[in-house]
Amino acid sequence: MITTPSSTLRFASALTRQSEARLAADDLIRSIREQLGSSRVDVAFLFISAQHADQAEALSRALRTALGTVTLVGCTGEGIIGTGREIESGPAATLWAAHLPGVLVQPLRLSFSSVHDQFSLRDWPDLDHAGGSEPVMMLFADPFSTPMQDVLAVIEEQYPGTRTLGGLAGGGQDLGENRLFLEDQVYRDGLVGMALSGNIAVRSVISQGCRPIGDRFIVTKAEHNVIQELGGIPALQCLQTVFEHLSSDERAQAQRALHIGIAMDEHRAQFTRGDFLIRNLLGADQQTGAIVIGDVVQEGQTVQFQVRDAHSADEDLHALLAAPSREVPSQPLGALLFSCCGRGKGLFGIPDHDASVLGQQLGAIPLAGFFAQGEVGPVGGRNFLHGYTASIAIFSQPERGHHARLNQ
Repeated sequence: MITTPSSTLRFASALTRQSEARLAADDLIRSIREQLGSSRVDVAFLFISAQHADQAEALSRALRTALGTVTLVGCTGEGIIGTGREIESGPAATLWAAHLPGVLVQPLRLSFSSVHDQFSLRDWPDLDHAGGSEPVMMLFADPFSTPMQDVLAVIEEQYPGTRTLGGLAGGGQDLGENRLFLEDQVYRDGLVGMALSGNIAVRSVISQGCRPIGDRFIVTKAEHNVIQELGGIPALQCLQTVFEHLSSDERAQAQRALHIGIAMDEHRAQFTRGDFLIRNLLGADQQTGAIVIGDVVQEGQTVQFQVRDAHSADEDLHALLAAPSREVPSQPLGALLFSCCGRGKGLFGIPDHDASVLGQQLGAIPLAGFFAQGEVGPVGGRNFLHGYTASIAIFSQPERGHHARLNQ
């Protein structure tokens, strides 16, 4: 647990393509010190490619030796993201470091027992009044050993109002192949992270990469993840009506990547980007007219069909980043980006898309992150595990008199 006197926040990021741990560490430290000078590093995020997994302990040890007492957290990724760059193949590592005076930093660790089929947050700190403000959690988990949906449900119950961002580690193909960093330890399973509160403002941008098509509908009959009726009409019939009114290009897009958006706030007079939780459309029953989606839905909720393609994803990310932030109006100083491994060059056809858009919209601020097997971020005041999403944490100096906040 670290607290420091009040002054200005500072951030730095570095990226290396060196394949040997010692050389990679030297590259990262040299760049970070050029940016931060003699400022103390309070927090560091380290993300490495699968090629560095066998050298994870050596790389972590070298960085901590050079940085001194620091809360270090991170993981392996399908690809590695730095300021303006996305390395989707080959060895790479990125280090994001921050001088955080007046910020309370609380490390978090969770393991899951498949034998007892249970876990507990009992060893986690009491975050209710940490730093006198609502904390922001940054979490990274191994997808083969951590039931992230269940973890988020328990966090919602035990830490109501706490916002969570992060992602599922990548690069490994089976249990034990991913790496997770927390302080001076390297783990092969479970979850690591930290909670930040106090003299810091954090804005979240959750770009799910979709655009709505057709009309919105009220769910009038549903059970679990099966929607039988929309507005009293069989759900499949409503979908067919939407499809018939699409242009030929839109129909082709819908055939490739059709999804559904669930409105998170029924009291809104208008629904815009960020108001829907995007979920997969899994199937349909021609006989009953029901459709099956990738989440539980309740009667009375508003839904709208969505399509996802490169143009929609690009437009969505630009629009969300350009939208004014009411809760965190101060200038962005640094950012962390957790992008789905289904995005990148495979979706956009060009390299560095998400990292470049952040640079265009936010300026050349220090950026780091990784391509994840699932992305964590808040929508409508609740935390979810997403797919095909860019989950972004943007850090700023809080306005005088304000504590840590998270705006979506």
